[in-house]
Amino acid sequence: MIKRIAALTALVPAMLSTPADVASAHPAPQAPAVVTLTYDASNAGQWADPIKQAVQNWNDAVHNVRLEPTSTPGSADYIYEATNGWPQATLGPVFPGGSGGVQLGQQAVDESYDATRIAAHETGHILGLPDDYSGPCSELMSGHGPGTSCTNARPDAAEAAQVDKNYAAGTPTVRPHHHQVVIDIWSGRVLTGSR
Repeated sequence: MIKRIAALTALVPAMLSTPADVASAHPAPQAPAVVTLTYDASNAGQWADPIKQAVQNWNDAVHNVRLEPTSTPGSADYIYEATNGWPQATLGPVFPGGSGGVQLGQQAVDESYDATRIAAHETGHILGLPDDYSGPCSELMSGHGPGTSCTNARPDAAEAAQVDKNYAAGTPTVRPHHHQVVIDIWSGRVLTGSR
């Protein structure tokens, strides 16, 4: 009798467990796919290190989008380019297959603004964030607002959350054909144009 009870005691848990090869009636929820944006910095010249740091700062802060250098020049979702003018960028969010651009203008550096902050700020436009020049230095999209002493090149929690929201649904099936370009005049004037 004791042997039968011991056998039943061992058998009951085995009967109650689900075999490994049988699918559950409720599949585990899947995390949204991370959107990967590729960039080309081959025409960015002396901006290479600031771009690398800006990209790392964004990749460390967000979860739904990842920025990666392109392995095939000419096929990037957006480009970085060194220019002599003012920094400017496509106001996204840019998605795979997009045609975004960041012009890293030397004039802002000549006025003593931090190059990594500029690169990270302009990348924020690619990811869909507008300017907020009245914000504090801790807010990356405050741009030139806090002055040349501000070197913060990391998005704050609210900025990272907005970017994650922008990419939460993955890659859309329909992409807009009209892009707004934000020209950041780091000396105080603000111009916005379209292309």
